[in-house]
Amino acid sequence: MIIKNATFITSAARPEQFLTPQKPLIAICGKSNVGKSSLINMLANQKKLAKTSSSPGRTRLVNYFDFGEFWLADLPGYGYAQVSKVEKEKWAKTLQKFFKRGKDITHVLILIDIRHGATEDDMALLQLLNYHIIPFTVVFTKADKLSRMKVNEHAKKIADSMFLTRLNTIVTSSESRLGKEELLDKIESVIRNDF
Repeated sequence: MIIKNATFITSAARPEQFLTPQKPLIAICGKSNVGKSSLINMLANQKKLAKTSSSPGRTRLVNYFDFGEFWLADLPGYGYAQVSKVEKEKWAKTLQKFFKRGKDITHVLILIDIRHGATEDDMALLQLLNYHIIPFTVVFTKADKLSRMKVNEHAKKIADSMFLTRLNTIVTSSESRLGKEELLDKIESVIRNDF
């Protein structure tokens, strides 16, 4: 799959603003600062489609993008310690309401920093997706920060901790563009099967 022209569609601040997708919808979620925006920019072949920030917790809305053959929804990051309890609960409710619309979601990419492994929040998200019967793939980010041997070791360890096979995971790096083709192939296969 080749992405020729990805564009921003809109942002949704409240569940009633969530879009009913006109194309297969891929959702991206993960902890704050895990690299969601960088991954979106890598897939789009653009530097500034999704706004990146060194400070976590910047995405507070559901941002929708049109990638040609599919739509992509960038969900608010979770688990950022510096955010108030009220704000955390608000984000959690947004995610829950988003995933309640399971029939609208073709696939979910759960991003996990390969250096740190899965958190309680990541495991809670897995339970939520399983509850709503929404298919997902775990995408390990920031693989350029580790040696190749450590990447394989960490990927296997994290997959095991999440009770997943390595077949349901993809290792990526937005810096080196590692995993980009594999991820686009995965997206292509899920949207072909869904529509």
